[in-house]
Amino acid sequence: MAQGMLGNPTWKVKKMMDVAALRHAAIASNIANVSTPGYKRVDLGRSFEQELIKTIDGRDAAKISALDPSVEVDSLTPSTRADGNNVQLDSELLKLTTNTTNFDALTQFASGSLKQLRVAITGRTA
Repeated sequence: MAQGMLGNPTWKVKKMMDVAALRHAAIASNIANVSTPGYKRVDLGRSFEQELIKTIDGRDAAKISALDPSVEVDSLTPSTRADGNNVQLDSELLKLTTNTTNFDALTQFASGSLKQLRVAITGRTA
């Protein structure tokens, strides 16, 4: 039942949580490879982020569900190191903190909404 509710247009939060989880995996990979020569950082594709914002603004649940985030090599971030690695640890840690905060906020929103639904169904707060 919860899966069906999370697919509802008012539950865009599910897709956003999926995106945050994928971004977390990409950031973790970058941090794990900070010392790997030649490694290029990865992140969600820039085109995906723009398409997600546009689709959410359009309020079309089918289009939101159809969006498929993917991780791509970040070719725009230049390498400042001699070994060709373009991961900057301080930047990745900041992105990890921001992403974690966003995911936590989305989780709190989903949890609060489910609590409201439980109260509506049962009439009890506990």
